[in-house]
Amino acid sequence: MISFQNDILPLKNELFRLALRITLNRAEAEDIVQDTMLKVWNRRNDWDQIESTEAFCLTICRNLAIDRMKRMDNQVETLEEHQETADHSYASNPEEQTVQRDRIQLVRRLIDQLPEKQRTCMQLRDIEGKSYRDIATVMGITEQQVKVNIFRARQTVKKELLTQENFVRQKK
Repeated sequence: MISFQNDILPLKNELFRLALRITLNRAEAEDIVQDTMLKVWNRRNDWDQIESTEAFCLTICRNLAIDRMKRMDNQVETLEEHQETADHSYASNPEEQTVQRDRIQLVRRLIDQLPEKQRTCMQLRDIEGKSYRDIATVMGITEQQVKVNIFRARQTVKKELLTQENFVRQKK
């Protein structure tokens, strides 16, 4: 028996991260999570037929986020940069910490520039730790397509990161 409080509500942070990764806008992501919760609640009569509550909620969230982006004519705002990761750095001096913080920001910007499918697959796999099967369910694509999207996303980020780091080195 699925419980809204015990099974659905604990997913709200995960849903928020997914919506944020798609919309790149905190306010939009919060609205999408609320809409997702309402939609899941309104489908409570179908809960008994759900194999994975998490995949069900993530799929609804993803679809709502994509629909909202289409309605906004794909106007994309940049993701707010958070310094928590860099602040907990293992770098030993301020210069190394600054370099690491800049690199994290660059990687985030590069990920934000990826096509939506690649960005979402990468988010679900590399940040959320989802299995290829779960991602395929959420995205409505095959596991092979998930792997291809993740591979292409990683290759693009890696190539751009190396290009930009080489450009910075040449300027010095």
